Amino acid sequence: MKCAIYCRLSKEDGSDHESESIQNQKSLLLKYALDRDWEIFNIYSDEDYSGISSKRPAFSQLINDAESKRFDIVLCKTQSRFTRDMEQVEKYIHKLFPLWGIRFIAVADNADTAVKGNKKARQIAGLVNEWYLEDLSENIRSVLDHKRRQGLFIGSFPLYGYAKSSEKGRLVPDPEAADIVRRIYTLYLSGNSIYAICRILSNENIPNPATYKAQKGEAFRPSTGKSFSSKWNKTTVSRILTNEMYTGVMIQGRRRKPSYKSDYIASVSRDEWFIVENTHEAIIAPDIFSAVQEMIQSKRQ
Repeated sequence: MKCAIYCRLSKEDGSDHESESIQNQKSLLLKYALDRDWEIFNIYSDEDYSGISSKRPAFSQLINDAESKRFDIVLCKTQSRFTRDMEQVEKYIHKLFPLWGIRFIAVADNADTAVKGNKKARQIAGLVNEWYLEDLSENIRSVLDHKRRQGLFIGSFPLYGYAKSSEKGRLVPDPEAADIVRRIYTLYLSGNSIYAICRILSNENIPNPATYKAQKGEAFRPSTGKSFSSKWNKTTVSRILTNEMYTGVMIQGRRRKPSYKSDYIASVSRDEWFIVENTHEAIIAPDIFSAVQEMIQSKRQ
């Protein structure tokens, strides 16, 4: 019998993080398999990946190898290590694994697809695991929303022109980038088009926000997933010219996931945003910002 061992760990495990460590899972499962004289085909490990996500590198490889029938058994410490998503429980453990001739075992849960009458227990465990994640998601959102109402910055990367303060949740101007932001507003008020501003900044080899963050050592990646371009573009300059945060107003919560299980992030209406004034030093004076918005609106019309 060939056995595939799967281990997973993420921050959602909370106080059990140490006891559920990848090494502890491996040790337990290796002993379990070797005591039964099973051949270890491979050990698959995903660290810092949520159990609700199907986009886990080792998990995806495990599924591909299972479909290719490269082993006979999938062995986990608990069913929640494999997945916390009830849909995935049904899809893989109860549907595709039997179809592929794969036996699933969760040692600590006493879950074994080779044991008749064990299915209801696995389904109940699947529901409990999903409820746990749902409650955890709601608690985390509640805490983050409370911080947003207080005007605390909770993002991973500060807005271009600012840096994170030593005081947690606060922003301070980044002198070098802030000067570029002010120059962009000055150029626009002087009658330069957005395309002309892009050309001026690019010709002077001024790094755009994405390149600047990378040069500063931030683990920043473009949202498009594409490689960095040092050139300035219309979208970047337009966002800078229309972002009210440069006036000292903290604005957060413009986009949200409809569900903790969803990868899609939807835009929400302005009345649902978290807007708190005077939370950080303004780079652009409010009257200058208003003048620019009037110019932009006038050109649109």
